[in-house]
Amino acid sequence: MTLATSPISDSTLDRILTLQLTIAWAGEGRCEPSRLGWWQTDVIDSTGGADLLARLLPRTQPWASLEAAREAARQTDAKARGATARPDQLLTLFHLGPELDQRLRERLAQLKRSGIAPAQALPELPNLHAAFDRESLEAQLRHTVEYRITPAGREMRESPPESRDLAVAHLAAALLPFADAWPMPYFRMVA
Repeated sequence: MTLATSPISDSTLDRILTLQLTIAWAGEGRCEPSRLGWWQTDVIDSTGGADLLARLLPRTQPWASLEAAREAARQTDAKARGATARPDQLLTLFHLGPELDQRLRERLAQLKRSGIAPAQALPELPNLHAAFDRESLEAQLRHTVEYRITPAGREMRESPPESRDLAVAHLAAALLPFADAWPMPYFRMVA
């Protein structure tokens, strides 16, 4: 079972991408000053990898930077899932099932080709060029969710909501309180 079993609107995809990209940005650890440090990248800040990407991809650099941070987050998440007995039965922020993951990749590519700046296309994104505000991010993610700590991460106590973007918001809320390492919130799916 996955979250994608019916048509998905662009607005739903955009809300999910906004959360994923926000977490991907916040999770960077090589930037100065470091943010949450969940992946060892610095691809969004202009003094880091974004400078190289701007020279290589001048038209799409902001999107390329976000895409690279999202990929680092996805790989970190995949590594954590891979350490479990049944990784494909876990739905996480960066593993929402093959259909939804594919639709998100397609939507991100569409936005990248559009020429519209990320802040305009996804207005709920935080200001990626401002200083990292941990409290503001906590307030943005805060929802009432219950999870239990497991060796794999933070297992959600309830089933995923029918609403795909609400399910992702619940997973994002389970990142709180922030941990030193990727805490991998997840829903366990039963076949």
